[in-house]
Amino acid sequence: MLTNQLNAVVTQRSEVAPGLLILRVAPDGWSLPAFKPGQFAVLGLPAEASRHPLSDLEDPPAKPGSMVRRSYSIASSSRENEYLEFFLNFVRSGSLTPRLFSLGLGDRVWLGPKITGLFTFDQVPPGANVVMVGTGTGLAPYMSMLRTFLDQQQRRLAVIHGARHSWDLAYRAELVTMQRLRPNLAYFATVSRPDEEPVPWGGEVGRVQDVWLRRRVGGAWGVEPSPADTHLLLCGNPTMIGDMVALLASEGYSEHTRQQPGHVHVERYW
Repeated sequence: MLTNQLNAVVTQRSEVAPGLLILRVAPDGWSLPAFKPGQFAVLGLPAEASRHPLSDLEDPPAKPGSMVRRSYSIASSSRENEYLEFFLNFVRSGSLTPRLFSLGLGDRVWLGPKITGLFTFDQVPPGANVVMVGTGTGLAPYMSMLRTFLDQQQRRLAVIHGARHSWDLAYRAELVTMQRLRPNLAYFATVSRPDEEPVPWGGEVGRVQDVWLRRRVGGAWGVEPSPADTHLLLCGNPTMIGDMVALLASEGYSEHTRQQPGHVHVERYW
């Protein structure tokens, strides 16, 4: 039976906002492989697993007896070998997230034994400054990166995270603390619907693209980033990625590919 293949256990779950879940999963009876910050792992549940009551009807339904699997970026540090942490968005019509959102503490899940992905610092020159741009759950790989090696970094770093509302800005408290402890890190949180805030929002407003255009990074660093000294990582909404790639191209930044090294590194996971 597929339930016998469920090789990991939910050790922590935190719904940080409606539709946003931080899930920690620990392997049961086996050890996590080494991985690089920015990589992803695969979670799975049987087709028969319960779906969240707020989800849509599955169309088409998962094949009975099958395992529903999806890849998710890891948010936990690669120094942590007891669990993996994931930052998940509830997709009402999805196949797996409605099942994952129904999990409770101690419930079992399938965790793929292989961790992979190229969205890492390996492609960034050691001396380059780095701007990490993300929307929604696209913040996850950056949390893994910062949790793993922020204390080892002397280069200038910046995180620009965008969401619709302030309550969707997961990890905000942790990132603010990191910024206070490490003067080489600048953190910018921006909301695109400030008029819907119950308490006036005093942070950045608009899209992550607007934060970049307002030159907030250069203001925090004390020097304006340029293609000569800065690389950018993009993860999240496909529209944001397309807009940022075009915007950066107009400023002299080129997208990195295997054939042609560049300054802009993209994770297209949607």
